[in-house]
Amino acid sequence: MKKRTPFKSAVLSLFVVCFVAVGAGAVLGETVIDAWQSIRTPPAPAVKQVVLDSATTALLLLDFNRQVCNNESRPRCIASIPAVAKLADRARSSKVAVVYSLTAGSSMGDVAAMLAPKAGEPAVTSGPDKFLGTDLEKILKERGITTVIVTGTAAHGAVLNTASGSAFRGLKVILPVDGLSAETLYAEQYTVWHLLNAPRVSAQTTLTRSDMITFK
Repeated sequence: MKKRTPFKSAVLSLFVVCFVAVGAGAVLGETVIDAWQSIRTPPAPAVKQVVLDSATTALLLLDFNRQVCNNESRPRCIASIPAVAKLADRARSSKVAVVYSLTAGSSMGDVAAMLAPKAGEPAVTSGPDKFLGTDLEKILKERGITTVIVTGTAAHGAVLNTASGSAFRGLKVILPVDGLSAETLYAEQYTVWHLLNAPRVSAQTTLTRSDMITFK
């Protein structure tokens, strides 16, 4: 058997490297759209029990007004109201601050009856990011808030953006899965995944359920 010359060995090695690179490039060059149908859903994350300090916690009730929370366009929002209402009652009895947000063109009178605001509870009006163009940050700072419980609709709108904005401002984010809603389950799933995996946001976010939250 003839031995390979150094030249032949070098050529063969180069061929192998090029072949591997071309094959890898075909995979790496594939877009998420190309691979869409083959992408597997990650395992469901665990929900956790949380105990919160009443004095430094605020419950955010985002956009539970009839213009966006209704049976016609977002029935899952209507379905979430009883659990959120129970959480709000427990929060108020523990002296937890409750803060509302509204969509443009709505008023506090448009909030679902079970979640009707109490006297003195503040509200802001904005788009998906409730910090944008509002006094929300000031409201939270004046009350010494370090933790927010984020509930509302849409999950991929107000919840996602306001929770992220809270995390970027150094606040701890508590996310009850039964307190967020969207037009589709996928939007809710994506929101949960994003908040638990996004850089800087994930470190500040805890996934829970409304009946797994207690106050001290």
